[in-house]
Amino acid sequence: MSLLIKNGTVVSMNEGREVTKADILVQDDRIIEISPLISANVEHTIDATGMLVIPGLIQAHVHLCQSLFRGSADDMELLNWLKKRIWPLEGSHDEESLYYSALLGSAECLRGGTTAVIDMGTVHHTESIFTAVQEAGIRYLGGKCMMDWGLEVPDTLMDTSSNAIDESMELCHRWNGRENGRIYYALCPRFVLSCTENLLVEMQKLSAKYNIPIHTHASENLAEVKAVQQRSGMRNVAYLNKLGLCSDKLILAHCIHLDEEEMDILSASKTNIVHCPSANLKLASGIAKIPALLAKGAQIALGADGPPCNNNLDIFQEMRLASLIQKPEHGPTSMPAEIVFELATRGGARAMGLDNEIGSLEVGKKADIVLVDLSGWHTQPMSAASVYSHLVYQAKSSDVYCTIVNGKVLMLNGKINTIDESELKARVQESFERVSRRSGI
Repeated sequence: MSLLIKNGTVVSMNEGREVTKADILVQDDRIIEISPLISANVEHTIDATGMLVIPGLIQAHVHLCQSLFRGSADDMELLNWLKKRIWPLEGSHDEESLYYSALLGSAECLRGGTTAVIDMGTVHHTESIFTAVQEAGIRYLGGKCMMDWGLEVPDTLMDTSSNAIDESMELCHRWNGRENGRIYYALCPRFVLSCTENLLVEMQKLSAKYNIPIHTHASENLAEVKAVQQRSGMRNVAYLNKLGLCSDKLILAHCIHLDEEEMDILSASKTNIVHCPSANLKLASGIAKIPALLAKGAQIALGADGPPCNNNLDIFQEMRLASLIQKPEHGPTSMPAEIVFELATRGGARAMGLDNEIGSLEVGKKADIVLVDLSGWHTQPMSAASVYSHLVYQAKSSDVYCTIVNGKVLMLNGKINTIDESELKARVQESFERVSRRSGI
C-alpha cells in the first residue's frame, strides 16, 4: 500500500530534532521520503494541514488484561489493590473476556495516538491477548504473566515454575516476530513478591539464550520494598541485579523507591525504566526520581500502567503529568516538554529494542505515524517554536486525527478501521459482568 501525508508540520524526533513543514511518503510499512513537496501516484492521501505529524507514541508499560476492570479498584494502595481486587478479577478471566479486554485496551490506545505497547498479560489464556492485538493492528511486545509463589495469591493465578516457563516459551515460538515484526514476545515475571528465585534466574537465562526482553515491576510501593528486603536481605533492584537481570534487555516498571546504589545500577546496566506518573499517584505510591535518573544517564520511557490504577490509557496525560509533578520540588526547568516527548517516543522505542525501527520519523524507518489536529481552542495560537509545549501541555488524546501502524491507517477521524466498536462495547459489558460475578467482587 502507498500513502502520502501532505501539508503537515513534521516533528521528526530525529537526531537533529528537526521540525519542518513537509510531506511524508509511505510505501508498504516504511517511510520512503520526507520532503517539502512530494508529488506521487499513491493509493491514499491524507491532508494534514494545521496538524502536527509525530512519531507514533509508545506506552512502555500497560496491562491490557485489566482494561475490563476500570473503576473496580479505586482508592487503594498497591498490595491491597492486588490482593483484594486485581488478582481475583484477573484469575476469573476466560478466553473470551481476556480477548475483549485486550481489544478494548488496544482500541483506547489507537484512538489516543499510541501505536505501540509493552504489555504484561495475566497467567492464563494469554493466546487471547495475542489474537486481539493481531486483529487490532497495534505494535506489541508482551507475554504471559508468571506467578509461582506469593502470599494471598489466589489459586486461580498460582502457577508452577515449569508450567509458567513451558507456556511462555510455546507462546514465544508461536508469536515472536509475527505480523512482519509487529508482534514480539517478552518474558513477564510479575514481580519479586510473586516469583521464586529459581524462576527469576531462569528468566535471565532464557532472555540471554533467545535474545528476548524481560518485563516486570520493581520498587513501586514502600511496603513492597520492605517485603522484598525481608525475603531476600536486599533492596529490590540490588536483588534483581544480583540475579543477573539488570541489563538493556530488562524493562522495569515504576522504580519509585530507589536508593543511590540502585539508581547507579539501573543507569550503568542500561535497564529500561518505565515511568507511570498517573498510576503512581493514584495508588499513592510516590513520585519517581526521574530528573536524578536522567542526570545519571538512565534509559526512561513512559506508560499508563493498567486502567484500574489510572483509570485510562492516555499517553498525553502521562506526558503532562511526567513534567508537572517534578516542578514543585526540582524547579520549572526540571522536566522540559521536549525531554518528556522524547520519553514517549525514542525512550519507548529503545525499551522495545526497536529504536532502529520506530520512535522517530526518518526515511527507512517503520511507518508508525500519528496526526494531531491543533484546531481546538485549547491549542490556539500555534507556533512552530512551541510544538513540544503543545504536545505535552495542551494536546489531548481526543485531538488525535489519525493513527498509522506499519503503514496501515488504523484510526482516521475518530473511526477505528480494524475493530467493530459497537460490537466491542456490547461484548465488553457482558464480559465484565461475567468476570465480576465469578470473582465475587
